[in-house]
Amino acid sequence: MQFTFVDFLIGFFLMNAMPHLLFGLLRIRFFSALGFSAWGNLGYALINVVIALVLFHTQYGISNLASSGIFLGAGAMLLIYLVTGRFFYNMFNPEQAISG
Repeated sequence: MQFTFVDFLIGFFLMNAMPHLLFGLLRIRFFSALGFSAWGNLGYALINVVIALVLFHTQYGISNLASSGIFLGAGAMLLIYLVTGRFFYNMFNPEQAISG
């Protein structure tokens, strides 16, 4: 397997989007380039995903997205976080539990 800096950046931006997306959805105050608000985190997550998609498109072409291990792995992890995130947040922060 060959290391390329573009692949590193694709993974970096894609995985950096995940905590900001989750913190934005759970309305947890977390610093991002767009501020501390939930909307700021959601916007920053979207920017990161768009950058990752643009880099992927320039390197491999958007038609190869469905067969990419980078995006399939990140998508699976994001799905796991979205399904279990609220449960674990409520479990470890009972005084700040978020109702559904």
